[in-house]
Amino acid sequence: MSWSAERQARACLAAASGGGMRALAELVAEHGPVEVWQTLRETSRTSLAERARSVDAEEVERATSRLGLRFVVPGDDDWHTGLDALSTPDPGRLDPGLGGIPLGLWLRGPLSLDGALAVGLVGSRASSTYGERVASDLGADLAAGGSGGEGSCVVVSGGAYGIDAAAHRGALSVGSTLAVMAGGLDEYYPKGNERLLATVAERGLLVSEVAPGGRPTKAGFLARNRIIAALCAGVVVVEAAHRSGALNTAAWASRLRRQVMAVPGPVTSTLSLGTNRLLQSGEAALVSNAGDVRELLLPLDATREAAERPVQGSLVDELPEMLVQVRECLYPRRPTSMDEIAEATGLRPPDCLAALGELEERGLVAAHPAGWVLAQPRRPT
Repeated sequence: MSWSAERQARACLAAASGGGMRALAELVAEHGPVEVWQTLRETSRTSLAERARSVDAEEVERATSRLGLRFVVPGDDDWHTGLDALSTPDPGRLDPGLGGIPLGLWLRGPLSLDGALAVGLVGSRASSTYGERVASDLGADLAAGGSGGEGSCVVVSGGAYGIDAAAHRGALSVGSTLAVMAGGLDEYYPKGNERLLATVAERGLLVSEVAPGGRPTKAGFLARNRIIAALCAGVVVVEAAHRSGALNTAAWASRLRRQVMAVPGPVTSTLSLGTNRLLQSGEAALVSNAGDVRELLLPLDATREAAERPVQGSLVDELPEMLVQVRECLYPRRPTSMDEIAEATGLRPPDCLAALGELEERGLVAAHPAGWVLAQPRRPT
């Protein structure tokens, strides 16, 4: 077998746990996967330990190879560093038992996990014709980018019925897409989307923290939502009812400081209660097309219009590192509070305030009643 002891331990822990166990992820971060795996098998008497003792390490690796999958772990070239934000110890209002950095991810498809700017498109499985049309159009327009392909994004969703499937199909009509699955990649779920998911595997990427042979569970669907949020610069909730699982993805995105967006729906439709509530509460920015999404994510987009590059670059490239660090916490429309800036940068509030004052003098940020936002840079005279 060719895997290192650490990679094998991570894969086996994922196979035993099904992924998404915050406590296990924290143990691995503190003690390392090899020690945790050995202790679990040799001394623990928990139900997880019983499952661990039934895992055949060599078979996990053989199955990965036999299915043509890749297994990536933190530190690999193809690991998406956005996933590291999942180490946050406080899940907030989210389920405290779920979370943590994935032990590893199984991948199927030619697309790189850590590639272009990614945008999540999520919504209800029981969707309307309106919602599916919006999701499909958004998926296609985001994947296509501008007339020359500039500003194109990787569309990320969960491979489910309804909005997820529409978003994937729209993206596939012009490019590629990424689906984060709740079960092992040996069997596509749901069965009704098997053909669609096979196409994603051929032209895009399927991702799962569940080992081959693992079946989807209710907890697994919730756990995979955090991965969708972590992989993306922003998440768009296209259509969601009052208790839609897509709202859990939006909550993860908010917790991870990703841009949360929502498409408004008819006030008469119960299928849009969740999205309209996000907008009403200010938890999400209103978007109606791909241009709105790109505008909100512009500071994070490396494919900005060429005409804008010299103006922004000449100003920002000369900034001291601390000013750049503070500025990168801000968004063009959504205000960021002083507490959020201090938490994100690790700087003291007085230092943050001094940095913001200097950035404001340079015309790069602007004060807002609820905090600070990015400002359009002044052109040199």
